[in-house]
Amino acid sequence: MDQYLQPTAFFDYENPELKNWIAEQLQGVSDDPVEQVKALYLAVRDQVSYNPYVFRTDPNTFSASHALSSGESYCIPKAVLLGAAARSLGIPSRLGLADVRNHLSSPKLIEWLQSDIFRMHGFIELYLNGRWVKATPAFNRQLCELMKVAPLEFDGINDSVFQEYTDAGQAHMEYVNDHGVFDDVPHAFIVTGIENAYPHLFGDERAANASHGSLQADIEQ
Repeated sequence: MDQYLQPTAFFDYENPELKNWIAEQLQGVSDDPVEQVKALYLAVRDQVSYNPYVFRTDPNTFSASHALSSGESYCIPKAVLLGAAARSLGIPSRLGLADVRNHLSSPKLIEWLQSDIFRMHGFIELYLNGRWVKATPAFNRQLCELMKVAPLEFDGINDSVFQEYTDAGQAHMEYVNDHGVFDDVPHAFIVTGIENAYPHLFGDERAANASHGSLQADIEQ
């Protein structure tokens, strides 16, 4: 279990800015680990906006501290941010990866990816009360409201993976392939998987490292 508690270049909870942020989120929260994780989950979910367009292959962009300082990120770094915060409290965490089919996304994003399959979707597993529990702090509340999807909650007891349906009953997202769980971010594995899934984004040096946009802006149009 010790490997799920260690600070790493990605789970960098010893970063001063990150340490201060964690302390701020836990002000007034009880010492109960579940209550602390619930508070951190909401902070990660809503204070870091979800934006898949900011994906970069640079390893630094996968770290918890980068997700926090940038203020916008996508599922993997947001999951790592929650996992790093949990580790700082002595709560083991590990990163889960899967491919998902997104039934509710912007036409622009689907056109950019040329697919409705999102390769290497990330979530975090936390060891609470003697068992691993899944948490997915990806979609922030404001984005969910625009997409007419209830924000995903996390009670620290039950798995919180993804809303299957929108408020109108439409299919939202489904998991189609499980890549397993990892004690650290498998950067090369993730990048290779994304390159294989979306080769058109890596046709030259600009590729995925030069895209701009916002999912929220797509939806607001």
